Amino acid sequence: MAFQLSPGIVTSEIDLTTAVPSSGTTTGAFAGVFQWGPAEFPTQAENEVRLVEFFGKPDNNTAVSFFTCANFLTYGNDLRVVRAVNGSNTRTATTSGNTTFLIKNEDEYFTNNYSSNTANTGAWVARYAGALGNSLKVSVWANTNQTHFDAWAYKSYFDAAPGTSAFVSSVGGSNDEIHIVVVDEDGLFTGASGTVLETFPFLSKASDAKDSVGNSNFYKDVLWRKSKYIYWTDHPDAVNTAITWGTTSAGKTFAQLVNVSAVHTTSLSGGADGVVLAGNVQTGYGKFIDGDLIDVSLIMTGDAEPATALYAINSVAEVRKDCVVFVSPTLANVTSATPSDSVVNYRKNALSNVSSSYAVMDSGWKYQYDKYNDKYRWIPLNGDVAGLCVRTDLERDAWYSPAGSSRGQIKNVIKLAYYPAKADRDTLYKNGVNPVVSFAGEGTILFGDKTMLSKPGAFDRINVRRLFITIEKAIARAAKSQLFEFNDEFTRSQFVSIVEPFLRTVKGRRGITDFKVVCNSTNNTQAAIDRNEFIGDIYVKPNRSINFIQLNFVAVRTGVSFDEVVGRF
Repeated sequence: MAFQLSPGIVTSEIDLTTAVPSSGTTTGAFAGVFQWGPAEFPTQAENEVRLVEFFGKPDNNTAVSFFTCANFLTYGNDLRVVRAVNGSNTRTATTSGNTTFLIKNEDEYFTNNYSSNTANTGAWVARYAGALGNSLKVSVWANTNQTHFDAWAYKSYFDAAPGTSAFVSSVGGSNDEIHIVVVDEDGLFTGASGTVLETFPFLSKASDAKDSVGNSNFYKDVLWRKSKYIYWTDHPDAVNTAITWGTTSAGKTFAQLVNVSAVHTTSLSGGADGVVLAGNVQTGYGKFIDGDLIDVSLIMTGDAEPATALYAINSVAEVRKDCVVFVSPTLANVTSATPSDSVVNYRKNALSNVSSSYAVMDSGWKYQYDKYNDKYRWIPLNGDVAGLCVRTDLERDAWYSPAGSSRGQIKNVIKLAYYPAKADRDTLYKNGVNPVVSFAGEGTILFGDKTMLSKPGAFDRINVRRLFITIEKAIARAAKSQLFEFNDEFTRSQFVSIVEPFLRTVKGRRGITDFKVVCNSTNNTQAAIDRNEFIGDIYVKPNRSINFIQLNFVAVRTGVSFDEVVGRF
């Protein structure tokens, strides 16, 4: 506390109740190809409905990406998705039909296009890039004449013709209101041509207009905040509209549009999906590198090319060291004449025989139903295996194995592309590939819990790797409270008192069998203190999952005591 200059009393509060905080272990991450949605920006999807809302329904080009995400979301409810696009040939639909225009996400729109339009796009652009945006049509009514309004094709969606808002009227202005309709002209969004997607009644042409609760009612602001389909990029073309639209409201009589139904109902065009390359997908995974900006735990790769899977492992997980990447072989591997050899060769050659405890590889693909297109599709299993880790966390803890009949049941399986027999499972497992099998009456099961670490040890098991991720992340967050404090006995004792109760809890929940925390003058030497370092050594003995069971059945002669034979075989 500050020294007092005269007699008095100063009160202060010191909080010594710091504890180890919980750390997230169930957040998934994926980068891939989608028809719609924000690009190169992590977006949260809590369920399949939200996945469709943000990224569109699957088609033949996007089905693997879509169902990898959808499968994960059948086990959990927290997924961060990055849509990959090719900046060279992916395009955003516009009312001018501009075939060179691209907005990747909302941040890019706000930076480059919200304030002014310099790209020859016309009044409206699709909110997201891709050919799907070509299905959109925008109709505007900005005329107070009720007789004319009755001829507008979309008048039934509104209570009356636009007029003068209360806000603009209060400052001496008039004729500021405008109605906007967004239509699925070609039916690509809804399946029915001409379906009205959105209506925006009684918006204002005045840049300073407010609604009844004080939010901006300026039409380009409302579209920016609320529309799921379009952005504003310019005022509709009409005589004199540029003079008053978008200006402040005081004393302004805003220009009206004449013959709106004919002139200002405009279709969007020029949108294109482009050809998404491996490098574009890697750019997407690059959005997950900084653990301080985005917290993810389980990264799926879908059917990513080997170079992309390696990028996710080596450049994301191995850099962050707080998440695990899930990889599957290719469909060609598991449908070959010798799938076991083909999968192992993929593991050794295509994946450069990677050795990492932050990666997990499964053995195949599953056949599942696509309700959106009424057909069946082959989908890799890495989304499901990551999902099993979520199920394990929710039912038990991150340090339990996600494999086996208790927690390893995979959902939505019509059949597997590859059923590894016992000899194949032996081959796969010794090469760090976790078999997925089907047993009669038991369903489809993850039947292994190895990481892709080549060196035998504690970290070649999924549960041990995830145990250490959990405790390291939690204790590191707690240790931040020691930053900029003095490295003395009080601070060191406080650190120990924070960590030990947490580890006792982990031990009580069967994550570890024992532990020891050392943070004293033996490791915080004077030299370390002079370097402004604080050192805590945390020793833990992780619990191990059972991988091998041996049951010995011994026949004993009548009259022989069991005590004579127990332990001798």
